[in-house]
Amino acid sequence: MHPRIEIISDDITKLSLDAIVNAANSSLLGGGGVDGAIHREAGPELYEECKRLKGCPTGEAKITLGYNLPAKHVIHTVGPIWNGGQRNEDEKLARCYRRSFAVAIENGLKTIAFPAISTGAYGFPMDRAAKIAIREAIAFLSDSPEFEKVVFCCFGPAALRVYKETLDELTDVPHL
Repeated sequence: MHPRIEIISDDITKLSLDAIVNAANSSLLGGGGVDGAIHREAGPELYEECKRLKGCPTGEAKITLGYNLPAKHVIHTVGPIWNGGQRNEDEKLARCYRRSFAVAIENGLKTIAFPAISTGAYGFPMDRAAKIAIREAIAFLSDSPEFEKVVFCCFGPAALRVYKETLDELTDVPHL
């Protein structure tokens, strides 16, 4: 357990935080899954702002306003497509989290929610992705005492279980 990490099963588009993270494709112009849901809920203004950003490479992150979302901002990051782990996918996914956190800090944000980046259509194994996500969050929070909360918003009970077990595993400190 970590006092500033929360793991929930919910609709990320309904969360009222400083930012939600969009597991975007490189065009940033919408797609399926979380990306499509965020674009639909935010409204056409999000699409227009994303057009001006001219895309985003894998492992990077860009910020927009949240428009019709309860979240004030959307941080768009492009996760790697899983290729069996042979193309530096772990590092590329870790960079998605690091860059998203950096963008949040650069913009004075204090709360953020992430989906399970790259685990849907991009095929990244859920347990491996959860370890990377939670390790990056723990490292970030240890260096950022001013940051209030990191939420991992899981889609469905299987993802929720994996993320909760991973958090327990990575924060389990033996008692002496």
